[in-house]
Amino acid sequence: MTKEDLKTKKVSAISLGCDKNRVDLEKMLFLLSNYGMQVIENVEDADIVIVNTCAFILPAKKESIANIIEMENLKKSGRIEKLIVTGCLPARHMREIKQEFTTADAIVPLSENKNIINIIENLYGVKPSKPKSSFDRVLTTSNGYAYLKIADGCNNVCSFCTIPRIRGKYKSEKMEDLVSEAKLLAKRGVKELILVAQDTTRYGTDLYGKPMLTELCTRLAKIKEIEWIRIHYAYPEMVDKQLLDLIENEPKMCKYIDIPLQHIDNEILKSMRRKHDEGFTRNLIADIHTNYPDIKIRSTFIVGYPGETGRAFKKLVKFLQEAKLDYVGFFPYYREENTISYFMKKQIPNFIKMRRLKKVQNVQEKIACSKAKEEISHVVPVLVDAYDEDSGFFIGHAKFLSPLVDFNVKIVDNGNIEIGKIYNVKLTDFYANSYEGEIK
Repeated sequence: MTKEDLKTKKVSAISLGCDKNRVDLEKMLFLLSNYGMQVIENVEDADIVIVNTCAFILPAKKESIANIIEMENLKKSGRIEKLIVTGCLPARHMREIKQEFTTADAIVPLSENKNIINIIENLYGVKPSKPKSSFDRVLTTSNGYAYLKIADGCNNVCSFCTIPRIRGKYKSEKMEDLVSEAKLLAKRGVKELILVAQDTTRYGTDLYGKPMLTELCTRLAKIKEIEWIRIHYAYPEMVDKQLLDLIENEPKMCKYIDIPLQHIDNEILKSMRRKHDEGFTRNLIADIHTNYPDIKIRSTFIVGYPGETGRAFKKLVKFLQEAKLDYVGFFPYYREENTISYFMKKQIPNFIKMRRLKKVQNVQEKIACSKAKEEISHVVPVLVDAYDEDSGFFIGHAKFLSPLVDFNVKIVDNGNIEIGKIYNVKLTDFYANSYEGEIK
């Protein structure tokens, strides 16, 4: 096969897992598109399919494996030519994946993502091209927003987490590279940048000797076309006055911060190897509520961690009721191999985990819905993400809502709405975890 023949191939991909993993895939898809291949949405119409996997917790691994099997079946039936497996599953279980999925044509380590062109050329017997680097991406999100991965890996070594083994040590991207990437995204119509990493607040400590997240945000805010900047995965102990002042005072910063707290009980936090304790957490939340009342807080918590007594769980429930966080995600503890907590005694039975999960979800849902209804009648900026043909509504997210993880806004179609643009919307109702609104 010639290189020109290879350029006629159609490529599709399945993106699984977190937004950081999504960015990795988007960069690979751009390299393929820039090479000359056509990137398409429907895997059944593709010649080459990439399954970009997740392996963070057991459900993610199961989902990844199910998708690989489904694509293997397509290949066996002759519907697709090549199957490539990328992402965190090979990084965590390379030997097992190679043994189990013999139909896969290539199983790619994370470090080889940048060589995806050469990998595919090799599969088709094409002379390898000279590797090219680029900050550009093929967006798999709405054109209005994009994730900006500012670092990879993690140095925190939480007892339950597999990320350091999968992704390695914390490594910040150079600030000038991130600004260049953001400018490319802005030229393509992106209005909102969502900054992500395993720990965004430690950005720059490895490259510049000190945290540089606020400096990065300040430079990104100077890009004319970028209107919103949002921060996810801010570790509690690194959320300081400088960062909160920036979020409060810089017009382009979303009045929003995602702080994964994981628990409130001191014994559990110590066992998790978290660097904050109950007193610090309560003071931080009180400080934000008191001195930065416009900033919405999102967090995540784990229930059923080894040794979580009934008393510790009740303390968590009480904290949620008192803290009244705006948005919260909950996970039952998963016993992952090669983590410190895997070997701990006092593992919690699954039925207790599920019961506790349901309890905290119910408690938080009442809080979140009550706070959401306080926004009714307000006129707020909303970025339009999609159109839902079934309901006839446009779907978007307000500046105080992060897409996909928080509530959405259903906008009544007035005949002049465009996806990827920001409109002032009057919120008229809230039900079934969605706002409804109309453009003003």
